[in-house]
Amino acid sequence: MTNPSPMPAGRSPLAGDAFSSARYKSIARKRAPAKAGYLLAFGLFVAVSGIAHADQPPDLSPARTSAEANLVDIRTLVPDIAEDIKYAGRDNFVGAPVDGYRAPKCFLLRPVAEALARVEHDLRARHLRLKIWDCYRPARAVADFVRWAHDLGDQRTKAQHYPTLDKSKLLGDYIAPVSGHSRGGTVDLTLERCAAENAHCEPLEMGTDFDYFGVRANTDTPGLTPQQRENRSLLRSAMEHGGFQNYPLEWWHYTFTPEPTPHTIYDVPVQ
Repeated sequence: MTNPSPMPAGRSPLAGDAFSSARYKSIARKRAPAKAGYLLAFGLFVAVSGIAHADQPPDLSPARTSAEANLVDIRTLVPDIAEDIKYAGRDNFVGAPVDGYRAPKCFLLRPVAEALARVEHDLRARHLRLKIWDCYRPARAVADFVRWAHDLGDQRTKAQHYPTLDKSKLLGDYIAPVSGHSRGGTVDLTLERCAAENAHCEPLEMGTDFDYFGVRANTDTPGLTPQQRENRSLLRSAMEHGGFQNYPLEWWHYTFTPEPTPHTIYDVPVQ
């Protein structure tokens, strides 16, 4: 999203991460059901987000494989890129592997993957590297997030991911039924600094963990240390140079622009 809409008072920073009313350009954690339930889910999204407009709703692609969707594994371009695909394991806000993630892989639409590979190449000349947490996200994974948000008895990840919030407040403000990640052009990542031989890399301190529900995750939030602010700026500069735009309310979240398929979401499993 180039110019995110201002957030109403009291709304969470992630609530703006859907489709903008002008061109469906928002880009954060909007969670979407798949296949037969998709139209119902989009209606819920409109109700939750308060968006009413005549723009084209996203289409659910009929693609059944990554090849049909033109999704490629980033490691076919950068075999040793650092990855920690959170939703394929238990270290995430759901606390369990997420539906649709059958392998810890990063898939992106080919033009996006090629652009990300160029960013990685440029960073290595400065003894820096990317570390990827999430890329393309199947629509069924987004539906899994919504199911989790309805289960108020499951509080296992509160201390790490939403320590200052009641879980009942997450659905709608933080978790909604459509995700920009499902369009294949968005990536969640951080930066690592490496020794001179580009080995022994360590993540830079950014001020929060990935998927922190709170204003401290905002890219330019007050209260960061000078080093944390510099590290976030370093990541943003590298990604913008490669054609990616930051979602200002999540420092780790970048979308390639222009998106190759801005009105299409996919439900191909990550495998």
